[in-house]
Amino acid sequence: MWGFFPLYWPLLEPTGAVEILAHRIVWSMIVMVLAVLVLRRGRRLRETVAERRTLLLLAVAAVLITTNWGVYIWGVNSHHVVETSLGYFINPLVSVLLGVLVLGERLRPLQWVAMGIAGAAVLALTVEYGRPPWIALALALSFGSYGLVKKAADAGAVESLVVETLFVAPFALGYLAYLAAQGVSTFGTNGAGHVLLLVGTGVVTVIPLLCFGAAATRIPLSTLGLLQYLTPTVQFILGIVVFDEPMPTMRWFGFALIWLALVLFTFESLRHRTQARSLRVAAETPTP
Repeated sequence: MWGFFPLYWPLLEPTGAVEILAHRIVWSMIVMVLAVLVLRRGRRLRETVAERRTLLLLAVAAVLITTNWGVYIWGVNSHHVVETSLGYFINPLVSVLLGVLVLGERLRPLQWVAMGIAGAAVLALTVEYGRPPWIALALALSFGSYGLVKKAADAGAVESLVVETLFVAPFALGYLAYLAAQGVSTFGTNGAGHVLLLVGTGVVTVIPLLCFGAAATRIPLSTLGLLQYLTPTVQFILGIVVFDEPMPTMRWFGFALIWLALVLFTFESLRHRTQARSLRVAAETPTP
């Protein structure tokens, strides 16, 4: 579902990216509040709100995810679907880099090789675009930082998103009220179908998140990590096949380097996890 998002945002034209973002925040908040009621998470939500440290972290998370959503919507509607896919391809590597820089985590040699290849890919794409791939970097950095902050907050997926949208919803509502007062709001001026599509931004935001949260408790983390590459892969294919975005040779080369880096990094991570599991099993096996 996340992979097919680029097909949804263009349906909202002539609404601009910022107005779409404001609607997404407001309707996501409403849908999430309803989800809390249906799933009976009220007690857990109150526990989340009661922790001052958690609230501060979720406020930071709210700014980061708002930035991510805004850049993504603008990127798709500005015909940069391929570059948005790049952002989510490099996101795992950015998350690892943040772990090293912020949490003091250490990388193994093959992981450093993967990071070096990814750096070379960004350099190659900078040469090809004639500028750094700002959209991709902004998406990867904002979402990687968002994951880091969410990890520190240690709150439930449903509860945390409710709090995050509540933090930014007043600003979104204020902006929508301003547009309405100026007579430039597109809400209700382009037919009932357009209204339903704007309201649907909350639904299309929440359903994949709930599915992801449900999957996270049912399948191994390694499988979940591999499945997340489906999102940028689908976006990449859509960018080329549906939106007919150009892919010069140097851009293919840059993407190929990113894919090589991801293959090496994933291989090393899976190998290390398998070795660690084998050592743990050996240690737990009683000696005859």
